[in-house]
Amino acid sequence: MTASGGRYDAIVLGVGGVGSAATYHIARRGASVLGLERFDVPHGRGSSHGRTRLLQRSLDTEPATMALADRAHESWRALESETGRDLLTETGSLAVAVGGDDPVASARRACERHDLAHESLSGADLAERFPGYDFPADAEALYQPDGAVVASERGVVAHVAAALDAGATVRARERVVDWETVDGGVRVDTDRDTYRADRLVVTAGAWAARAVDALDGLLEPCRHATAWFAPSGDRSASLAAEDRLPPFVATVDGENFYGLPGPDLPGMKFGRADFRPTAPDALSDPTQADERPLRAFADEYVPGAAGPTLRLSTGLVTNSPDGRFVLDTLADERVAVAAGLSGRGYKFAPALGGILADLTLDGGTDFDVSGYALDRFE
Repeated sequence: MTASGGRYDAIVLGVGGVGSAATYHIARRGASVLGLERFDVPHGRGSSHGRTRLLQRSLDTEPATMALADRAHESWRALESETGRDLLTETGSLAVAVGGDDPVASARRACERHDLAHESLSGADLAERFPGYDFPADAEALYQPDGAVVASERGVVAHVAAALDAGATVRARERVVDWETVDGGVRVDTDRDTYRADRLVVTAGAWAARAVDALDGLLEPCRHATAWFAPSGDRSASLAAEDRLPPFVATVDGENFYGLPGPDLPGMKFGRADFRPTAPDALSDPTQADERPLRAFADEYVPGAAGPTLRLSTGLVTNSPDGRFVLDTLADERVAVAAGLSGRGYKFAPALGGILADLTLDGGTDFDVSGYALDRFE
């Protein structure tokens, strides 16, 4: 191959949720940037599809992560304003516990510690306040009025569109086969061409460990399934008003579920914390076995959203050893990495993209990223 592909200030490997945001923020600062994506933009094989994500601040209680959530919320709104696209919907959110209230108690403590608005509810309160739900009377719940839903694929498209408007180049269906640091920068070889840049950003999701030797053996890609069910019966009217059916996370006898209404499809999306290690290239299609526990949950607790199946989907969650992000530069500071987002990274995407732009263009950031350093695993 020859270096015919051109020279850039930065190249971004992977244009999903965080990679699209990094590409945008780098371009917005006036730098030349190339985003490379092995699949489509957006695509359904990684961690940025599924139409919706929940932004519930009591789930992220570390000070740095709370600050990241605040910055992400502001950044989503700024992106909406710039692109004219609806991305973030304020819905409120619920944490619910059936058969023990430890998760709700933990969320309540987080709200109190960080002075977040919240309201404690019983199962009976839930039935009156949010008639779409049918949790038992002895359930415990916590309502947060600042909970929100992010439209995930829309967010990727918005970041890419804004990046292109700012002068970025994005190439899909182009797989990176190798990269190396060279005098004065990095060289990236793909299955189509060779490119050079001053800096490299790796946001390759479940494929990050293949791209960065320092991540090999640390990250665990896992398969995750979701189901979207249509409205059903007389209770389906509760789905028509977002304030009557906010998104939730629920623990039922120790098993974790979640549900989100959202854009583009009627009804509700359901998932559970069932993460099965898998090779990213071997992600399998959803099956009836994936659907059954989600339908059983919907039948019992959200009957108005337990109609016919509209969509089944699988995706990848890439876990780090401690469940916290890797957000760092490598020993050679020409390479910045965001990886191991552990199933909770997408909602932070615009903030993470801004931090990666700082690390790439400035060599540092004013945001405290010390807790996300790669060397914590040494």
